[in-house]
Amino acid sequence: MFEFLKTRSEEEEIMDDFDCHGEVVNQTLRELHSINTYLGGTNISLNSIRALIRQHPQEKYRIVDLGCGGGDTLKLLAQWAASNKKSLQLTGIDANPHIVEYAQQNTQQFDNIQFYAEDIYSADFLSKKFDIAHCSLFLHHFDEEAIVELFHQLQQQVSLGIVINDLHRHPISYYFTKWLLTAWSRSTMVKNDSVLSVARSFTRKELTQYLASAKIKNYTLKWKWAFRWELVIHA
Repeated sequence: MFEFLKTRSEEEEIMDDFDCHGEVVNQTLRELHSINTYLGGTNISLNSIRALIRQHPQEKYRIVDLGCGGGDTLKLLAQWAASNKKSLQLTGIDANPHIVEYAQQNTQQFDNIQFYAEDIYSADFLSKKFDIAHCSLFLHHFDEEAIVELFHQLQQQVSLGIVINDLHRHPISYYFTKWLLTAWSRSTMVKNDSVLSVARSFTRKELTQYLASAKIKNYTLKWKWAFRWELVIHA
């Protein structure tokens, strides 16, 4: 019955079209923020990043969010930093310039957040250095070869660690998304991409294989509600 979930789907999501723009994208970003908030996805990222900061006391932290979407995670980090007297230099990267424009408007009250429409495999991005790299619901957009390459390059770019928050490919997650989440959504992109995202996501075995291929040994991989993987790679 679940044979189609035994391997990762290779079908592209609507969001993989970097020319997507307009209200369909804006509505999708608003809904993704709600989904991540109410199902606990955002807290996984925030808790992992804050744990790295506590483990490595220093005056300032440079944090990059890959596939930053609407910038909501960076906004929450900026709010936490202001309340806890932490100095954070926050950078959001997204390949879609229309999403970057939305993120800039969404976070305009924070002067320590900047965004770039950039290819993460470009020479310009590779020249940048950070303390912590983060990506949420981003890794599943890539195939195995690209993921291993990304692991390699981020290891050279960060000084403290890499936080990855992504989906667990599982029948419960798939059918919850297909039957309930899509019924709630008003975004055609969410209705299509949310189900496909689960089909493109990972089992524990797949993630550990990618890490082994990248020769990464110093990491923790934990299952979190609701059907998420929390992967923290230590520099």
